Amino acid sequence: MKKILVVEDDPNINQLLLLHLQDLDYQVEVCDNGRRGFEKARSEELDLLVLDVMLPDMDGISICQKLRALEVFTPILMLTARSEEIDKIMGLESGADDYLTKPFKIREFLARVKAILRRQELMQLASSKEKSMLRFGQLEIDLEKRKVLFENKRVELTPKEFDLLYLMAKNPGRSYSRGELLELIWGYDFSGYEHTVNAHINRLRAKIEADANNPSYILTTWGVGYRFNDEL
Repeated sequence: MKKILVVEDDPNINQLLLLHLQDLDYQVEVCDNGRRGFEKARSEELDLLVLDVMLPDMDGISICQKLRALEVFTPILMLTARSEEIDKIMGLESGADDYLTKPFKIREFLARVKAILRRQELMQLASSKEKSMLRFGQLEIDLEKRKVLFENKRVELTPKEFDLLYLMAKNPGRSYSRGELLELIWGYDFSGYEHTVNAHINRLRAKIEADANNPSYILTTWGVGYRFNDEL
């Protein structure tokens, strides 16, 4: 049975989500405090964390960032009453897997939940069939441990940075458009957020390239997007 934690301080929303998720036979726990929610999320084995942005004691963005820093890779669906573009970008770049703005229809919420859980199952299945270790010169990528070494030193990557790197590295030479990378890595069509991909690529280059301005691993395919160097 899938286990879901909902961290939301509105009791009406909490109860609504609890009832509908339980109707789908998920095991659901609710929490109305950010710090308590963070402690539960980092200590319990969860299949999904539904996380409100505005919470008492610790906000959702901070919770997401701290969990990812602790290498807790539980999928996260963020909820917020704020619809400004910058808030969506902050949510996505902090490591959230999807983003839903209040007020939302319960059918859309449940569809997002199902999509995230289904995508997680497919990723786990694919991981079991793929090579767990990739090596290119001074760069090593360990899929099972989600660990990257460059010049024998560990590189700290966010979940999305790792996913981007692994996707391109396992398909060297293939060029991906920014739209393709958004859909494949974030799993949802965030049309108009291509600059988020650019920001992630720039941060990746800063971490794994000897010279980020003259990259050896992640190359630009002009007029298309990005590719991993297939001549290493």
